[in-house]
Amino acid sequence: MVQRKADVEPGIVTAPRLNQGLQGASGEAVREWNRRLLLNLIRRRQPVSRAELARLSGLQRSTVSLIVEELVSQRWVVEASTGRLPRGRRPTFLRLNDKRAAMVVDIRPTRITVALADIHGRFLSQELLPTPREPDAAIEELCRRLRRLLDSHPDMTIEGVAISLPGRFDPLSGRLVFAPNLKWPPCDLRAPIEQMTGLQVWLENAANACALAEAWYGEHRGVRDLVVVTVSEGIGTGLLLNGELVTGQNHMAGEFGHVALEPDGPLCGCGRRGCWETLASNRAALRYYGEGAPEQGPSFQDLLALCEQGDPLAVRAIDRMAAYLGRGLRMIVAGLAPEVIVIVGELTRCWQRFEPVLKAEIAAQTLAGAAPRLAPAQDGATARLRGAVALIFQKYFGPPLPA
Repeated sequence: MVQRKADVEPGIVTAPRLNQGLQGASGEAVREWNRRLLLNLIRRRQPVSRAELARLSGLQRSTVSLIVEELVSQRWVVEASTGRLPRGRRPTFLRLNDKRAAMVVDIRPTRITVALADIHGRFLSQELLPTPREPDAAIEELCRRLRRLLDSHPDMTIEGVAISLPGRFDPLSGRLVFAPNLKWPPCDLRAPIEQMTGLQVWLENAANACALAEAWYGEHRGVRDLVVVTVSEGIGTGLLLNGELVTGQNHMAGEFGHVALEPDGPLCGCGRRGCWETLASNRAALRYYGEGAPEQGPSFQDLLALCEQGDPLAVRAIDRMAAYLGRGLRMIVAGLAPEVIVIVGELTRCWQRFEPVLKAEIAAQTLAGAAPRLAPAQDGATARLRGAVALIFQKYFGPPLPA
C-alpha cells in the first residue's frame, strides 16, 4: 500500500512499515505495534472514526475494531460524538480519555512547580514552592504535595510522576549526580517518592524534557533533527536526532553549557572556567549589567524590561549575552547540523533583539546547504512540565517520532 504524504502523521509509523520491520516477530509484538499506531493516530486526529483509522493506518477494519474495543475497555479511549453522513450508518468518533493524567514536577534552583496534567498536556492544577536548600527537605515537601494532589483527584487515573531536573541523574539508581546550579549533593530522588505515592517515578534532564515537549506538543512535531537550547540560570541542550532523544553514556549527552569557550573566563558551578553558560546565561547578563550598575541589581525580567526601554547598560548587557549565545550555537551547528534549533527561556521576550544576532552566527557556521531554522519556544514557561507529561505517556504510545 502506498500512503499519501498527507496521511503520514508525525509520531506515527505506518502499518506496512511496522509489519515489515517485525518479520519473524510474534503475533503479539505485531499487535502491540498496531495498538500504538492506532493510539498515536487517535491522539493526532481526534475526534476520529474507526473507518478513518483504518484508512490512515492501512489496517483491516476488523483489526482496527478489535484493537479499539480493547483500548475502550482499558479506558485509554472513549467514544465521543456521532458524525453525520448523507447516507448509511453514522460513524462514532473516538478520542483519548482525558481522565488519564500524570503528576509532574519541575525543579529549578529557586523554585519548584508541582502540577497535574491530563493526557493532552492540559494542566488541571499547578502550585509553586521555593526550592529548599537541602534535598531531604525538598523530597519531604514534594511527597506531601504529591500525596495531596493524588488524594484530591480520585476520578483521575494517574499514570505516574515525572520530574524535570536542572542537572543529570543515574538512570539505573535514580540518583541526582550532577546539578551545579541546584547545589544539591548527590541524592536519591526516585525511591522515596515512589514509596510515598505508590506510583512509578521517571526523571529527566530539563533540556531533554523540553525536547520531548517540542516533539509531542510543539510546532515542530515531525522534525527528526532538532535541538532545544534552554537558557536560564545555566544553559542546557536537548537533542532529538534522527527522531530519537539522545542521552549518551551515563545520560550525560548534551552538556554544551559546560564546554569552555574562554578558558580564563568566569568560574562555573561545575568547577571549570569560561563555560558557555557562564557567558550566555541569565546570570551572565546580570553580571554584565552589574559591571556598570548599582550594587543592588535587577532580576533578569527587570533587565529585559530595561532593555526594551532603551537603558544603555541593559542594552549592552543583553547584546553581550546574545553574542555569546550565538557563539555557542556554532558548536551545535557544526557538530550536529540540526534542522531546527528551538530556544527556551525568558530571553524570548526580547526575541527581536536576539534573533538577528543568533541567525547571523548560525549562517556563518553553516558549511553547506540550508542553515538550521531558529525559533523561540511557544510555551517556554511550561515546556519542562509538558515534557515531563510526554515522558510518562510516551511509554505507552511509543517514540514520539518514527524510528
